[in-house]
Amino acid sequence: MKAKTREINTDGVQYRKVSNARLILAMSHAASIGCFTSAIGYVSYAANLGFGIPILLVGTLMTIARIFDGITDPLVSLLVDRVNTKFGKLRIFMSMGWLLESVSIMALYQWACGKGHSVLLFMVLYLLYYIGYTMQNMAGQMISPVITNDPKQRPMVGVWNTIYTYIIAIVTSMAVAVVLLPRFGNEYTLELLGIVAKLMVAISFLFLVLCMIGISPIDRPENFVKSESQHVSPKTMLNLIAHNSALQRFVIAATSDKLAMQITNQAIISTVLYGIIVGNMAFSAFLNMVAIIPSFIFAFVSAKYTGKHGSRDSITFWTRICIYVNLIFVLLMFFSAHTAIAAHPVAMVAFVVLTLLANGLRVAVSTGTSSMLADVVDYEAARSGNYMPGTVSGVYGFIDKLVSSLGALIATACVAMIGYTTTAPQPTDSKTMPIVIMGTFLVYVVPIIGWVLTLIALKNTPITKEEMVEVQKKIAGLKREEE
Repeated sequence: MKAKTREINTDGVQYRKVSNARLILAMSHAASIGCFTSAIGYVSYAANLGFGIPILLVGTLMTIARIFDGITDPLVSLLVDRVNTKFGKLRIFMSMGWLLESVSIMALYQWACGKGHSVLLFMVLYLLYYIGYTMQNMAGQMISPVITNDPKQRPMVGVWNTIYTYIIAIVTSMAVAVVLLPRFGNEYTLELLGIVAKLMVAISFLFLVLCMIGISPIDRPENFVKSESQHVSPKTMLNLIAHNSALQRFVIAATSDKLAMQITNQAIISTVLYGIIVGNMAFSAFLNMVAIIPSFIFAFVSAKYTGKHGSRDSITFWTRICIYVNLIFVLLMFFSAHTAIAAHPVAMVAFVVLTLLANGLRVAVSTGTSSMLADVVDYEAARSGNYMPGTVSGVYGFIDKLVSSLGALIATACVAMIGYTTTAPQPTDSKTMPIVIMGTFLVYVVPIIGWVLTLIALKNTPITKEEMVEVQKKIAGLKREEE
């Protein structure tokens, strides 16, 4: 069985496309792995409540785990690019990764949680999660460059990736904030964590099956092996890092944004923002639900913009607007510093409007970023003659995770500076000026710094719309030489 693809001729290049249904099914991978991403966001509570680890030490352990996660990326990527069975490779690594993640989450949140076990067992289980995550995520990142190279359809990969990720984040946050937390007195408990684990594992399995159905026709040996002489090795990886300027600039742009998001997405920071500063923890779930429609609109608009102007111009355009919106957020935080935002009608309306706009803009940036990573894979194929999506993703993942590993440490260290050294913030805590200042800095100022770095890094990147046309022509020429 072969994937139903069709070729179109644009700018003198034959581009391959797949059906929208195939694309939608394939990208449900993002939903599967998004379930685990949502679940692991509560690991600081599992460590503190279930394993008795002080909150500041939790941040240190999480940083160590993220560094370990970064190290596994290049190792797994080398393995992924070398393995090529008659059953393909993507489904094999996705299945193995899902199994390891499921065992880890169930053990961390239920099987071993609250049983008096040591820090060592917590770390073993936590590291097991990252091994599984790397396997599943690495396979998922390879879907984009393999499934299509059409510059108009490629951004849609990012759109569906974002849609799935966004929906899963919203549904799971609502399930916890609106349904589960009130049942447990608005306090995170061991029983609540156990329910979260079961729910996430079950939903992730459903989407894993849908993804496998979608990628089955493209997960074939002929779609990965490009040359008998191609041999992916650590030396190949070093050459990639040293000489691919497009990857270098992409890494700086993407990792600076990712570090900021890693900080703001920590569960304890969400508690600080919505539970304490806004004054209504459950409201975050409702707000995210309302944000679905405008965010989807931004995703499709960004995809069209990316298809017309290229991934670089798309990322820089939306990033500039993100900076302006966050600056307005900073002003709002200090305007309502002395009362809960939820108790101030004008501030609440402004907060809702800005949040909806900010969420949509982040989706727009994410759509361009996803497209650019696939462009970098093709750029490397044209530059070196090696088509190695796994290795490119692995190198990016390695550097990305080394940098973003600081997210949990920065978040926990910052909340420790305002008094949370042994316990985690709870929605019932009082709003104080130190909390407002720290929350504003972590949620709104840090992302601005990341976006400024993005604009600087992408200013002279070779990943432009015009350059990618030449890249595809060169790749087509290399394929003809191999035939």
